[in-house]
Amino acid sequence: MTYEILLFLHVIGATVLLGTGAGIAFFMVVSHRSGDARLVAHVAGIVVLADTLFTATAAVLQPVTGYLLAREVGWPLLQGWVALSLALYVFTGLFWLPVVWMQIRMRDLARQAAEEGTPLPAQYHRLFRWWFAFGFPAFAAVLGIVWLMLTKPVVG
Repeated sequence: MTYEILLFLHVIGATVLLGTGAGIAFFMVVSHRSGDARLVAHVAGIVVLADTLFTATAAVLQPVTGYLLAREVGWPLLQGWVALSLALYVFTGLFWLPVVWMQIRMRDLARQAAEEGTPLPAQYHRLFRWWFAFGFPAFAAVLGIVWLMLTKPVVG
């Protein structure tokens, strides 16, 4: 593959990760603020689907296109900004994987509340607080990775 095609695919993947993450967060927060179990159940279902189709796919393909790009250009994987990007990628994953489980659980709790005609349970609210808190470091790390990819700073 040529450099330009790899770069294009890698940038598209980064865009999908960043955009889907921001979109998911926005829609989950807005539906949560409504307090409506039916709305939360519906939106959380879409969020889980979007995370599966878009985020997970991009998350798997990013390291592949990144590796091929690094090999094409001759950047060492375990040095400098590439190594820092990889470390941030792992850091992001450590927050994202639990968030996926939390989203599934919040969806299920909201569905149950909607079916029973009850308010969202305390467990849902606890999970939402954790989900919200986990989003900040993960999103900041993704922004850091994008900055590193764009600027390619000398990291000593």
